[in-house]
Amino acid sequence: MTPTSNLQSPTSRPLPPGLLARIRRIEIRARRLVANVLLGQYHSVFKGRGIEFSEVRQYQPGDDVRLIDWNVTARMNVPYVKQYIEERELTVLIAVDVSASSAFTSTAVTKRELAAEAAATLAFAAVANSDRVGLLTFTDRVEQYVPPGKTRRHVLRIIRELLYHEAQGRGTDIGAALTYLARIARRRAIVFLISDFFDDGYEKQLRGASLRHEIVALTLSDPRDESLPDVGLLEMEDAETGARTLLDTSNARVRDAYAARAREAAARRSRMLTAIGVDEIPLRTDRSYVEPLLRAFRARERRRR
Repeated sequence: MTPTSNLQSPTSRPLPPGLLARIRRIEIRARRLVANVLLGQYHSVFKGRGIEFSEVRQYQPGDDVRLIDWNVTARMNVPYVKQYIEERELTVLIAVDVSASSAFTSTAVTKRELAAEAAATLAFAAVANSDRVGLLTFTDRVEQYVPPGKTRRHVLRIIRELLYHEAQGRGTDIGAALTYLARIARRRAIVFLISDFFDDGYEKQLRGASLRHEIVALTLSDPRDESLPDVGLLEMEDAETGARTLLDTSNARVRDAYAARAREAAARRSRMLTAIGVDEIPLRTDRSYVEPLLRAFRARERRRR
């Protein structure tokens, strides 16, 4: 699959009533969070691509002798050192799973809404640091690609697409999304992969992508992904496949088995991500996403010291 114009074109349908207000609310919350909490953390954790030469200046006591420019020193008969600056601008790509399961919630916030809020915060943090940020949405196919930009208006478009784009697929194919990403992102990027990860068989593509890019997995979950309430007979439908299952939730063994399978699936995913070297940030629809982001950023900062 290669980039096509329909993947990159903005939504052309008229906005439904209330969407602009929702976008504005998300923008206000995200920008306030970035300004008050995340800005310094983001800058210290996600560094530029490297350093580049700036100028030379006369040596001062305490300077690193390894930075002495011996050619200039010989000409001037006094020691001079090289100065470098960080090449700050990064490319940030936010890859978001918008499959049918992203519409699920047992709380007031769907997984897709949670993904949109977290993505908006990361996008505003990126542009506040003069980084470029793009969006890739996917289901069992690549749904949309918004090339990187670095303006407030660009971030608002990203929020709009996350909230409003009507997905064509229902399932989840993380491997296909990562394969597409490898084709469009030739230079190293920070990739935030946001999904409930109801998929398998993508480990090879994730491992390959992690060799080129710095990948952070934001794993979405809902309380009902992890446990069942005691409500008697309950018919459950898989949002992505349509398969239905009848469960007797009044039976404690049924509830325990469901919870055990959910724990094992989450643990297996975490082990796989750790083995590949991908950081995981768990987000839940019944809790704020702010503290998990902060904990993850602080942990990354400690590892860099």
